[in-house]
Amino acid sequence: MTLEEALSKIQPLDGKAEEEAEKRWHSIAKPLHSLGKMETLVTQIAGITGSADIDIRKKALVAMCADNGVVEEGVTQTGQEVTAIVAENFLTGDTSACVMCRRTGTDVFPVDVGMVSDTKVPADLKVMYGTRNMTKGPAMTREEAVRGVEAGIEMARRLKEKGYGILATGEMGIGNTTTSSAVASVLLDRSAEEMTGRGAGLSSEGLERKIQAIKKAVKLNCPDRKDPLDVLAKVGGLDIAGMAGVFLGGAALRIPVVMDGFISCTAALVAQRICPEAGNYMIASHVSREPAAELILNALGKEAVIHGDMCLGEGSGAVALFPFLDMGAAVYAEMSTFEDIKVDQYEELV
Repeated sequence: MTLEEALSKIQPLDGKAEEEAEKRWHSIAKPLHSLGKMETLVTQIAGITGSADIDIRKKALVAMCADNGVVEEGVTQTGQEVTAIVAENFLTGDTSACVMCRRTGTDVFPVDVGMVSDTKVPADLKVMYGTRNMTKGPAMTREEAVRGVEAGIEMARRLKEKGYGILATGEMGIGNTTTSSAVASVLLDRSAEEMTGRGAGLSSEGLERKIQAIKKAVKLNCPDRKDPLDVLAKVGGLDIAGMAGVFLGGAALRIPVVMDGFISCTAALVAQRICPEAGNYMIASHVSREPAAELILNALGKEAVIHGDMCLGEGSGAVALFPFLDMGAAVYAEMSTFEDIKVDQYEELV
């Protein structure tokens, strides 16, 4: 499915399914709205899927793996070889997110969308061998950025075909907090200082190098904030592009997609700026410790469930939300109604 085809399929949420879900929640033998975001998220899922019968038992984490040329500027603690190592660890189940996936019954699908080396990770959707150094010119051409987005759309299509009912977005790519900060700063018209954090533990000197690299890249490439694909191509990364595609593919195919932390949320922002309606198909999981995370969530109109000071990435925050959603779906499906127990139903009071 091309980007253009996916965009043509994205429609408003199914209001009838949402109404049916709300009616079901109101009939359950408990005080109205007492499960808070459990209720609102399950209702949102009904609107996304177009059915008040909620089935999110089959879950997948899509981990987009890519390298970023801006690492040449000394913006990270580690080298690009770490991207390949951790990406292959997704296959063996030896990452933090994989441990969480085993606990939550989630299948893991790493994707080589743009790593500098070839690994055992599936690479049939690979766009290029790492992006270019954005401080010396555009990180990608527009065509390469679109291909990255379409790689994510294709993953959403494949997983929909396999019967997955909900997707989590994750990533692995050394240097991707730098690209995410650059993209977010342009799209939200905020300063690099405000949008940039220490990532995986940069020193104060390293943080300053990172900020200066972002400023240099933005000044040199002049990305157009009104054109999210232009911003993505000039100062973004292929992991961001791939996740943006998963969000857009999920919206086109009516699959709920859970946002992870800062990098995933930046990808969600790109997707939402490409197609505003797609934002309604996204579910927020947590607020990352990165400084720009809450600003992005606010821009997306999303409220996170988890406030745990997490900033690991890999999709860990998105997967951490799955038990919460599972419990909400279980109460929604299994709880007795007021009619069942012969008790008068609660009423909305002003």
